[in-house]
Parts: sequence; C-alpha cells; structure tokens
Amino acid sequence: MTIVDFIILLIIAGICGAIAQSLVGFSRGGCFVAIALGFIGALLGTWLARMLQLPEIFAISVGGQSFPIIWSIIGGALFAAVLSLISARGRRFP
Repeated sequence: MTIVDFIILLIIAGICGAIAQSLVGFSRGGCFVAIALGFIGALLGTWLARMLQLPEIFAISVGGQSFPIIWSIIGGALFAAVLSLISARGRRFP
C-alpha cells in the first residue's frame, strides 16, 4: 500500500464516519474523529456482518485492501449512538 492509497483510504473512512455521525446526530470533534469513527465502524460493522452471516454489500478496493462502505456506516452509526448515550453531557436527571 502506497501513501496515496493510504490517503484515499483515510478520505473514504472520513466520509463514512461523517455520514454515520449525521445519521445519529452525534457530532463531536472534526475530521480526525470522523476518520476514526469510519475505521472503528468498518471493524464493528464487518464483525457484525460476519456474526450474522450477511454478505459484504458494497466494498471499495484500495491498494489491495477491501473497505466495506455500508458496514462502515452501519458500524459507525452504532458506535456513535453508544458514545452519545454514554456521554450524555448537559442532561440533568431529577
């Protein structure tokens, strides 16, 4: 994998992470958080798809590495939802 492939992979992960954040409504951080969320979502989504024996719906091959777009968005949205529930900042319970 070359540096150009790695940068393309970072851009794809950032877009997937940003879409996942917008689906959940959780937007902390900026570009780096979206990239991290995209990669964590890809790991979580791929693991979930394997456990449920679901096919890889849409994947992009970059530098010989396959990046699952749909599972990255789904996994990122699940992870962002859990983060938003854990870090319920500003909420006051009576």
